[in-house]
Amino acid sequence: MKERFSKLLLGEDMSGGGKGVSSALALSNAFTNLAASIFGEQKRLEPMPAERKAKWRKEIDWLLSVTDYVVEMVPSQQKSKDGSNMEIMTTRQRTDLHMNVPALRKLDAMLLECLDNFKDQNEFYYVSKNSDDSDQGSAKTKNDDKWWLPTPKVPAEGLSDMARKFLQYQKDCVNQVLKAAMAINAQILTEMEIPESYIDSLPKNGRASLGDSNYRSITVEFFDPDQFLSTMDLSSEHKILDLKNRIEASIVIWKRKMHQKDSKSAWGSAVSLEKRELFEERAETILLLLKHRFPGLPQSALDISKIQYNRDVGQAVLESYSRVLESLAFTVLSRIDDVLQADYQIQSQNLSGRRRSSVSRPFREEIDKASAEAGSMTLSDFMGWGSDQGEADMKKDPYAISDDLCKDDDDPKQQKLPTIVTNKKVSYLETLGVMRSPTSRH
Repeated sequence: MKERFSKLLLGEDMSGGGKGVSSALALSNAFTNLAASIFGEQKRLEPMPAERKAKWRKEIDWLLSVTDYVVEMVPSQQKSKDGSNMEIMTTRQRTDLHMNVPALRKLDAMLLECLDNFKDQNEFYYVSKNSDDSDQGSAKTKNDDKWWLPTPKVPAEGLSDMARKFLQYQKDCVNQVLKAAMAINAQILTEMEIPESYIDSLPKNGRASLGDSNYRSITVEFFDPDQFLSTMDLSSEHKILDLKNRIEASIVIWKRKMHQKDSKSAWGSAVSLEKRELFEERAETILLLLKHRFPGLPQSALDISKIQYNRDVGQAVLESYSRVLESLAFTVLSRIDDVLQADYQIQSQNLSGRRRSSVSRPFREEIDKASAEAGSMTLSDFMGWGSDQGEADMKKDPYAISDDLCKDDDDPKQQKLPTIVTNKKVSYLETLGVMRSPTSRH
């Protein structure tokens, strides 16, 4: 504990020369580093080891103890000795901390409880990527970029209904925690001041930030945010983050132009206030959709700049604590999805196997029937070779045409041979491995 708070007081500058970061940033980094050391090894759906859980709770309490001394002055009534009431100013924990710190603690406890719920499960297990039991096909499709994660395996018949419902329930609970942590984090980041260094790096208008095509899409008369996103290239994390950065920059530009529209500043604009508010609202909608569709995105340039230059210790605590809980919730949600995906693949394979079996059963019965018929007939009957008398006639006149072959086609006896031999490219006998006819061989 002494080491922790010494680093916080020194601003992570161990030389003591006063060149360290602000207290707010040092505290934010402490939350981030603690979460990385505790949850960085949480690669499976299993309870956290007791030692790591105790360390997390103890050190989180240390870091959150700072918020007990971030106070504000509020009026209060005090009764004097003579019975008269007198209004005085007293201190209490700042309102945003008083509301959000208990909420974040509750979300923290819910996540740890969710991991504890997987203590006695025995329906799925994990194998390393290099293990012989690892699925080299389907497993790599989803986690090809996460080679360090073990692969979840489910039974050959898939998960039971009870296990599947249990996983879905845990997924819904974690999803609620994720949404709550995201909401708190987004609210705190919104309340943080935008650094001047970020503003100085922006272009002077929204068109330059968004690009001509994106700007025209947002400023059209009839705007659909889903249609806008469908036309964007969101194939990689880098492209999604770039779009998010551009939209956030345009929102900041338009807000400054609305606030400074009457001044002679370069941020002034000739566009009407109503249109500017409409454009900003549309951009905010797109930004909200991006955050909900891609919750695991890295922080944007604006968020990083706000955290780096923030000087409010209370906001630093709330932002960093909600961010690490959001990251943990997203991690647990991904692990649950991995198990459900493995179960879905097994179910699909079993279903396709049953379909192939049901389709091929009549075909096998037909083969067995043909095989039974073949056992009661001679090879000459199947091959169409003539009787001994026919062979003698051919010896007498090899160029003579057999009378049997010139008979009327209506004779039912002559209809059997073409049906078996010539009307099908592959006969049942060929499937069974019996000698093929001379026509089939050549």
